[in-house]
Amino acid sequence: MDEETKDQSSTPARVGATTDLPHDRMTLARFREAFPRARWSDRLNAWFVPGRTAEKRISRWLAEMEAEADRFADEKGRDAFAFDPIESRYLEATPATLQIQTPYSRTVVNEIREIPHARWDADHRLWTVPYRSFDELRKRWPTIEAAAERNEPEARRARREAIKGTQEDEASRARMRERRRKRYPVPVDDAPPFERAVGTHVGVVFFIGIDGELADPATVSTFYFPAADGEEFVWASWRSGSLEELVTTWPARMPPIERELKRGWWMPTLEELRIARRDAKSRRRARERKDKKDAPGEKPADSA
Repeated sequence: MDEETKDQSSTPARVGATTDLPHDRMTLARFREAFPRARWSDRLNAWFVPGRTAEKRISRWLAEMEAEADRFADEKGRDAFAFDPIESRYLEATPATLQIQTPYSRTVVNEIREIPHARWDADHRLWTVPYRSFDELRKRWPTIEAAAERNEPEARRARREAIKGTQEDEASRARMRERRRKRYPVPVDDAPPFERAVGTHVGVVFFIGIDGELADPATVSTFYFPAADGEEFVWASWRSGSLEELVTTWPARMPPIERELKRGWWMPTLEELRIARRDAKSRRRARERKDKKDAPGEKPADSA
C-alpha cells in the first residue's frame, strides 16, 4: 500500500449528507447562503453538507423551497385568472383555490383527474384546483363545461322527451327491464367466483348463484356483450356490493385483456371500483334519507 492510499484509508469518513440541486444560479446562491459550509464533491458528484443533522436540515430547506415555488406558481396562476377569468356557473374562484361543482358526469371526472393537484372535497361535494394548475384547467374547461351542461336534469329530461315513443326509447326501456332482472350471462365452462367483486360489462357486481338456465345468444349480444359463436352461456344472479366490501377489494393491476372481455367478466380495475364505490355511497345516502324520513317523530308533550 503506497503512502497516498494509506493516508486516504486512515482518514475517517466525514459526517454529513449530500444533495443534488437544479442547475440554476439563483437556487445555488440560496443554497450556499443557507449552508455556508457546503462543498461540492467531484467524487460524489453532489453537494456535501457536514454535520449530524445535515440530512434533516437539507430536507427542511428543500420543502421550504418547494412550498415557495408553489406559492409563486399560485400567484402566477391567480394573476392569469384575474386577467382572463373563466366565467361559468360551474366554477367559483376563492382566495385559496378554484372550486368546481357540476352534475355528475364521468367525462367531467376523467378530465379533472388529469389536472395536476386537483382534489375532491367530499364534505362540500366539489372539486378544488389550485391556481398553479389554472393553465391545464383552462385547456380542459370546454370539455368539462359541455359535459356538465349535458348532464343537467333539464337537459337529460329534454333528451328523454325527444326520443319518447321512438325505437331508441323502446330499446332503452328494454335495457332497463333486463337490468332489473339482475342476471348476467357467464360461460358454462368458465364461471366467475362467488361473493367477490367482479368486473363485468354492466359494472362491478357480486355473483351469488347460477341456476343452470341457458342464456339466449341474441339476448346476450343485445343487452350485454357480443356472444362468441359456439360459446354457451348460462344466467348467473348478482347483487350490488356494499361500500365496505368495495373499499376492501384489491384492484387488478392491469385492465382486462381481450379474452376476459369476450367471456364477460374479469377482476375490476381501480377506476371501475371508484365508480362502484361512488354508487354504493349514493345508495347508502338514499337509505339514510329514507330511514330518517320514516323514523317516527317525537310525540308532542301532553298539554297541562
